[in-house]
Amino acid sequence: MSENKEDTLASFQNITGIDDVGEAFSHLEAADWNLVEALSRVMPHEDAPLANPIQQLPEQAARNPVESTNGFRPPGYEELPGTSNAAAAAGFFAAALQNQNHNLQQNPQQRFPTSQLLAQLTSSINLDPASSQNNNQNVIAFNIHFNQQLYQIRLHSEATIEQLKRKIFDETSVPVCRQAIRGWPPSKASDAQQLGTRICNLDLAPENELILVDLTDDGFMDTEQDEVTQRVDKTFTIHIQFESDSPLTLSFPGRTKMQELKMNVYDIKSIPVRHQEWTGWPNGCDNETTLAQSGIELSHRFAVRSTAHAAQNNTNQHNNAFEVVTVDSESSADEFEDATDFNNAEYIFTDSPPAQPLNRHLIPNNTDDETSGSTQFVENYKSRYGDPHPEFFVGSLEAARQLACLRPAKERKLLAIYLHHGKSIVVNVFCDQLMKHESIIQTFKEKFVLYGWDMTYESNKDMFLSSLTACISSNASLTARNIKLDKLPAIMLVGKSRQLGSNCEVLSVIHGNIGLDDLLTRLIETCEMFEEQLQVEIRQEDERAARDQVKAEQDMAYQETLQADMAKDAAKRQKEASQLAERKRLETERAEEDARRESIRLVAQQSLPQEPSEQEAGTSKIRVRKPTGDFLERRFFTSNNLQDLLNFVTANGFLIEEYKLIRSWPRRDLTAIESSQTLETLKLYPQETVILEER
Repeated sequence: MSENKEDTLASFQNITGIDDVGEAFSHLEAADWNLVEALSRVMPHEDAPLANPIQQLPEQAARNPVESTNGFRPPGYEELPGTSNAAAAAGFFAAALQNQNHNLQQNPQQRFPTSQLLAQLTSSINLDPASSQNNNQNVIAFNIHFNQQLYQIRLHSEATIEQLKRKIFDETSVPVCRQAIRGWPPSKASDAQQLGTRICNLDLAPENELILVDLTDDGFMDTEQDEVTQRVDKTFTIHIQFESDSPLTLSFPGRTKMQELKMNVYDIKSIPVRHQEWTGWPNGCDNETTLAQSGIELSHRFAVRSTAHAAQNNTNQHNNAFEVVTVDSESSADEFEDATDFNNAEYIFTDSPPAQPLNRHLIPNNTDDETSGSTQFVENYKSRYGDPHPEFFVGSLEAARQLACLRPAKERKLLAIYLHHGKSIVVNVFCDQLMKHESIIQTFKEKFVLYGWDMTYESNKDMFLSSLTACISSNASLTARNIKLDKLPAIMLVGKSRQLGSNCEVLSVIHGNIGLDDLLTRLIETCEMFEEQLQVEIRQEDERAARDQVKAEQDMAYQETLQADMAKDAAKRQKEASQLAERKRLETERAEEDARRESIRLVAQQSLPQEPSEQEAGTSKIRVRKPTGDFLERRFFTSNNLQDLLNFVTANGFLIEEYKLIRSWPRRDLTAIESSQTLETLKLYPQETVILEER
């Protein structure tokens, strides 16, 4: 906005006392920024004189016309160092009206047109930009955002932070000691924490957006820098209202810079960054400021105007006036929805609206629970509006939310909450024409889970708002509560994605005073935006599924290898155990065999007869050649039998069951003959050599 327009706007507000910037802006835009014409729109006309202007003017105006403002006091009037030219002009206008009506009482034929008074008024106002700037350069305006409300405070530039906080206390009842104010210029943030700092030293703009935080015991913050650090990784939901386009909702991490946000708007809306005029940023922000540093809330609303179309918009203002608003981060959603003008809606008033039936509600009063209320809503909707109709979900809101939002990203849908009101003048047109259109029905069926509720009765409305708070969020409940009757019925579009955070959020609200094409466009645009947000999550889910598949295959291969190794180890251990058992068995058998052999040997040794000496007669010398070639030698009596010889061999460790005793000539197996025969009988004397052979 140029300086001339800013001055004209300030003069218009001071004269009329209209505090709402959007309302004043709309009046001036409709008058093509002609101050006289704009004043004539809001001031009494010559064909409608004041019935009793003396009573309508304050007594102060009658006594001191210069200080009178015709019953209006400009914002921050008490803080101004002196009365401005605009205030004096307003007093002049009030006095002129008073004099005119006084003359009318004396002579009804004499009446000056209001336009003449306005001409006199504007001629008395110094609209020179330099002069206006000098009058207002010492006044700084603050828009304080707190608890879903906007508080406007104006202070002299020499005021201190303490005085500002006391003014905030007067407006919000938040004690000074508990006030944390965000939105100061980053370079002056530390100075703004000192109560004695003068606001003129903070490099502030004439109008500043600040956010107030009530520092309770649970929410105490040490420093602003600590808070910025905490907010860097949080997700900010940005709601953007455009001048002549559908609103846009985006989600970004706190580290996102303003320049990146503007580039995203350019990518989606094709508005070059240099042509984007933003409203709603706190003072001191620039393109390098991050969302965390800016001081905005996690959910914040902006208004964006394209300066490239400013000339064309100014040309068409007489026919298409639009309202410019300063966006409040916590303002109710219905203030910023891009609903088509009621009188311009495609289907509104094409035919006479059908008469409202006697029974306007779809859900009886004081319904016990959501499920029964939902069932009655669907039955009554079908009965009243007939076929075709959208397919409504029957059940609780929580069940509908789970069906729509708590599913894998590829299967996830938007939750569309249709809010019905029997007393709305457009409800029958909306349901009979828009909701019956095939494309609308098909879109709801493919892209949404549609849930309906009747807000006609306060008891049902309160119950449903409580359910919204529990199932969706408090912001969703507040949005539904703030939708005015003339905007109902309405459709709230709710979605869940990683970019929006872990909870469901309201993506858009479509009011009932809208045409078919606009309704279908809003539904499709919201779906496309939601699906675009889901693409990242779908890709992440696919990547995670691929990783899980690879991991599962690796785990399976590992388990198979592990089982094979375990089986191999078990077989090895079993084999070793078997071998050990076999060794033990063999050792046992060997020990038993050795014991048996030793026992046989001892018995044989004990049974040997005494060996005769060499001098004794009747002896025989027997030599036994072992398998190794060594010899065993012993003398026997010729009367000793063959068993004694065999016992001798056995006593030396050669068991007869393992060895044969062979006579060399003639060759004969001595172990195969009767062992009771004597050596003499067998002719084994006076000496003989026998051979041991293994069997």
